[in-house]
Amino acid sequence: MASPRFLSEFEPRYGECVQVARGIRRVVARNPSKFTAWGTGTYLVGDGELAVVDPGPDDAEHLAALLGAIGGRRVTHILVTHTHADHSPATAAIKEATGALTYGFGPHPLAADELTEEHGDLDFSPDVAVGDGEVLSGSGFTFECLHTPGHISNHVCFAETSRSCLFSGDHVMGWSTTVISPPGGDVTDYLSSLARLLLRDDEVYYPTHGPPIVDPRRYVAELIEHRLHREAQILEALQVEPATVEDLVAGIYAEVRVELHEPAARSVLAHLLALEGDGRVGRVGCDDDGRWELLS
Repeated sequence: MASPRFLSEFEPRYGECVQVARGIRRVVARNPSKFTAWGTGTYLVGDGELAVVDPGPDDAEHLAALLGAIGGRRVTHILVTHTHADHSPATAAIKEATGALTYGFGPHPLAADELTEEHGDLDFSPDVAVGDGEVLSGSGFTFECLHTPGHISNHVCFAETSRSCLFSGDHVMGWSTTVISPPGGDVTDYLSSLARLLLRDDEVYYPTHGPPIVDPRRYVAELIEHRLHREAQILEALQVEPATVEDLVAGIYAEVRVELHEPAARSVLAHLLALEGDGRVGRVGCDDDGRWELLS
């Protein structure tokens, strides 16, 4: 099966306020990495009063650019898709500068000793905890909150209903598949959250990293098919012999750049944990060597 048709063209224009659609502007932080692609894109939504979506990392340059883009306009809502360190840490400074309330599903779900390399923001806690289906309204924008666990359990997408678009955070990104990193990430939840999006009619997605996705339902269907294909590859490999996560990554992701094997390993582990929960795979012996085997 071919990979989803990823989007590789994007000009971040670091620090500039770029109009991407009517009433939607974006400022990209200079924090490129294997997890963030070109960097974190913070969105300013509204024609008069503003909502800020994913303030981004704790970075002085990015904060200055955001405050410059906001100018004298009133910010009424600060929306946080989830609590990874490239999304939420700048929230406190934007709140202090604007007086706006912060909105998100909740604080980071993991304790400090559970954090993986994709660091969590343990300091963020929303002023207003939003639930699935909740509607947030301001002057010139209306957001529907969609709880979309998978990448992390407190992930929320925000659908701006008047513009028929979805701010998809890290749940759906056009440049890459989403990393599912246990214990915060869960493949079963992720696939269920993707399936929900197929029932919607949002015309365009604005991920926090990379370019807009203009044919979202086709793309989401490709992501689901891709994940199920990865699961089938894992089961096929374990039919041959027990294997470690590293063994599986080396075989399944042989055509993928080596620097992406580490995040791939997290997603493979997430698949194995889901398959273990279904009783289809298990750990070999006392698991000292980290090998997994097929059970049925």
